[in-house]
Amino acid sequence: MGMKLQTPVEVGAWAFPSGLDEGYVVLGSCFADSVGRLMEGGGFKVRVNPFGTLYNPVSVYNSLMRLSSGIPFGKEDCVMMGAGAGLVCSFSHHTSFARASEEDFLENANASLSGASAFFHKAGVVIVTLGTSWCFRSLKTGEVVSNCLKRDGKEFSREFLPSGTTASLLCRMVERFPDKKFIFTVSPIRHLSDGAHGNQVSKSSLLLAVDKVCAAFPERAAYFPSYEIMMDELRDYRFYAEDMVHPSSLAEDYIWQRFCEWALSPSEIEKVKTAEKLLRKSLHRPNLNRD
Repeated sequence: MGMKLQTPVEVGAWAFPSGLDEGYVVLGSCFADSVGRLMEGGGFKVRVNPFGTLYNPVSVYNSLMRLSSGIPFGKEDCVMMGAGAGLVCSFSHHTSFARASEEDFLENANASLSGASAFFHKAGVVIVTLGTSWCFRSLKTGEVVSNCLKRDGKEFSREFLPSGTTASLLCRMVERFPDKKFIFTVSPIRHLSDGAHGNQVSKSSLLLAVDKVCAAFPERAAYFPSYEIMMDELRDYRFYAEDMVHPSSLAEDYIWQRFCEWALSPSEIEKVKTAEKLLRKSLHRPNLNRD
């Protein structure tokens, strides 16, 4: 009699399986970056985090609105980073967008926005990965920032977003774009600065909010349980990176496989496998020094 060594998470199948060419916009936490990278390698038509990594629901919502409007960033959006970085960024961007001058920053930020905005209007699917219910608000402008840019913590207030607030934002987002399907997921990466319990409270608030939006728009919004797969099926520490917080590459690949099985038809999965084989082949460098 075989032993059961896991508690498998049943994901079923997405009611609206889509194809690689449908166009996917991926927004959210660093887990979204990982998923987006795997999508690119799998041959998906995809655009990943055109403003850089986003953690809280307000920043995700604001970014989607910016993609919709396509309004370029201006000098009024430029902010000098703190900690002596000597770089310019904005409160709408991750620090990976920071540049040495306002001109360089705006050129790069607006080039990314322009291309991503055009892509967004043609895309059929938006994938949102939420990281935390906590956000930082600028005391000077009153806006929720995507990144504090290493500036003095006294410039910001730290706020917890109740599940109702997050649910309202997500519902407004889905309602605003009736031509798109939405896939929501909660990042399995733990935020332990508030302790293990604080992390669970934050993730639980996100899960409640996503549950509400999926119930409100069952025909266009769905939830993929990446968080539950990590916490239940992959709870062993061998599935974590060295920091014991981020999923290892093995865990990411496993969740990716489960996502493809959930979101795609068998024929589309075969296309992903073919694209991944071609990618591995292109990256393989023969050893020319062998005898």
